[in-house]
Amino acid sequence: MDTRVSVFLTLLLLCFVPTPSSSSSRSLSKTVRCNKNDYKALMKIKAELQPYNMGSWIPNTDCCDWYAVECDSTTNRIVTLSIFQANISGQIPEAVGDLPYLNYIMFHHITNLTGTIPSTLTNLKHLTMLRLSNTNLSGPIPSFLSQIPSLEFLELSYNQFSGSIPSSLSSLPNLTVLHLDRNSLIGTIPESFGKFKQPSFSLYLSHNQLSGEIPKSLGDVDFNTIDLSRNMLQGDASMLFKANGSTEGIDLSRNHMLEFDLSKVEFAKNLQSLDISHNKIYGSIPETITGLDLQGLNVSYNQLCGKIPQGGKVQNFDSYSFYHNKCLCGSPLAACT
Repeated sequence: MDTRVSVFLTLLLLCFVPTPSSSSSRSLSKTVRCNKNDYKALMKIKAELQPYNMGSWIPNTDCCDWYAVECDSTTNRIVTLSIFQANISGQIPEAVGDLPYLNYIMFHHITNLTGTIPSTLTNLKHLTMLRLSNTNLSGPIPSFLSQIPSLEFLELSYNQFSGSIPSSLSSLPNLTVLHLDRNSLIGTIPESFGKFKQPSFSLYLSHNQLSGEIPKSLGDVDFNTIDLSRNMLQGDASMLFKANGSTEGIDLSRNHMLEFDLSKVEFAKNLQSLDISHNKIYGSIPETITGLDLQGLNVSYNQLCGKIPQGGKVQNFDSYSFYHNKCLCGSPLAACT
């Protein structure tokens, strides 16, 4: 073959052979979704936490494929950070606030997670759900949480938070569920908690050291569920009962000092669970209780009198649900005389 022809054919073949660099760059651009700024923030988080379940957080790989995070399918921005039962010793990294598209954060069941809630969370304008539970976070509940107006669900239960409840939390316009239960909170329930904006609001404040009277303003809220049990609250709680409300659950148990006439309250038709045990509640049990689809009932250890209403689901509950009252009688207790 002529030398010139041979050289020409060789050059022609080379034109159809892609170089390694161009091939790999095209492949990288097609497969890597992770935003570079989100990647940097996640690497900072990893450097501070280093838990055992972050083995997939490998440098220079697509962070959208990493464990405990999720990317939005349209924007490819990190929208979920969910870390639980992890072998972590440390604090919540401030770099969490450098993931601006987060709408869900969970640090759950991490007993060696300590410190306070970082103020950088106020950078997260899309955050709808914040769950920091079953950890050893401590200090006061920060009032700056009210600066995250997108919040719909806030759970800070099973921690070591202390001090009083910030009244500013009631200004969160989209909040529908608030869990502050099982901490060491003191003081009174804020009067402003009667101003939550969303209908069918759920409030959990149990297992704290709250004291004083329940604000009358709470009667203005149509609670879906309200749990004020195992505190040191006193006085009247009748404002929580509304015939035209949609309340499904009320738990006032083990406050020991709540005192009102039960015979004068009106039950919401949706009420399914009622626990007022271990208080000083008096009067009789209203007959309207027989019309409720009750799944839970406990009125024991009060000062109730009269015949237990017969019918509906009331007799599905054993004597322990009515035990230790002043003069209750009738099934499931002894017959009235």
